[in-house]
Amino acid sequence: MSIEGFIERASEAISEMRRSGEEKILLVHHDDADGLSSAATVKAAVERKGYHVKLLCLEKVYPEVILSIHRDWDGIIIYADIGSAHGDLISRFNRGRNLTIILDHHNPRAPEDPKIYDLNLENYGFKGEEDFSGATVCYLFSKVMNERNRDLSYLALVGSQEIPSGIKGLNRLVLEEALRDGLVKVEGRRVRIVRLGVTVKSLFSKLQILGPVGYYEGGPDVGVKACLEGLTEETERMIADLEARRKAANRRLIARLYRERLRESAHIQWFDAGSLYHGMGSKVIGQFCSFLSYQKRLIKPDKYIIGMMNLQNIVPGWGRLEGNFVKASVRAPGRLRTLIKEGKAMSTVNLLVKASEEFGVADGHEYAASVVVPTEKKETLIKNAEAVLETFKAGS
Repeated sequence: MSIEGFIERASEAISEMRRSGEEKILLVHHDDADGLSSAATVKAAVERKGYHVKLLCLEKVYPEVILSIHRDWDGIIIYADIGSAHGDLISRFNRGRNLTIILDHHNPRAPEDPKIYDLNLENYGFKGEEDFSGATVCYLFSKVMNERNRDLSYLALVGSQEIPSGIKGLNRLVLEEALRDGLVKVEGRRVRIVRLGVTVKSLFSKLQILGPVGYYEGGPDVGVKACLEGLTEETERMIADLEARRKAANRRLIARLYRERLRESAHIQWFDAGSLYHGMGSKVIGQFCSFLSYQKRLIKPDKYIIGMMNLQNIVPGWGRLEGNFVKASVRAPGRLRTLIKEGKAMSTVNLLVKASEEFGVADGHEYAASVVVPTEKKETLIKNAEAVLETFKAGS
């Protein structure tokens, strides 16, 4: 592991930003809490340098969106908490046109375009499932840009709440730094952000509602603002309304699954939520699958959980997608996580990449991953995934 290698490469990217003479940055970011805290970190850091920033929040990497970005945007492009898994795709569309910087922690695919800097810390020996989040990469990048940006360290801690193993690795070092700088303080088992007057865990939970559930209602922009300025009464009311709607949909789905049970094959258990979450962002299906992975009365602990939902073919701030799509989220329950860690089962991201390689766009981690596929490919995805797992089992 080499943080020095990251710092050297980040410095090169920042020098290239200066040499380019560009003043505009398109900041493409994910819609979950890590993505919003990542976007807030980068936005604050680059605006302090005088750049003009436009935000574009994406739930997933849609090829037609990425193509249009690299064809039409005149300026620097930064991906925050998204992009690494599609470095090859971004390279193909960029073709040396835009200076592009990727700050992410999802399993990376190396870009071939020399104008693309993928600063994912997995390239330097760290693990994106344990040692750092997308917001951590964004914070470390901002600190290379200017030491003044140490005041953004609390955002790395917020984004890192999504990591199941807790604060460790690089995130532990960031916590110690934030404590020394007086930006956070420990209150029992909680960590409070001094300037915002809210705990790290509480802000994370609220962002997990604003971004994913409020994706089509301006929630991501509200979340980025809350990261930097705090939560207003209006924002709190918005969060309460969004969460009530999500909980109602979750209750309907869990009741249905208790009645009908999940469909099963040899290695997979799955369900289709259809349009139950209409009006909400697609991250909600992954959140539900995570919840479901702990419901021992409903699921098998050694089978992959796949949940699907219909997507709206609108990308806020960009336009309408061609065609109709579903999102499939995969989670590994307890026993399966152990098998994956021991190398006796496939990681969720490798499973989805292989099962959808001809028609989908997949990314994720060892125990949690997702893919967007055309609506007519739902059954094909399940069949392919089962075939991939059979092949893995035969070869192990």
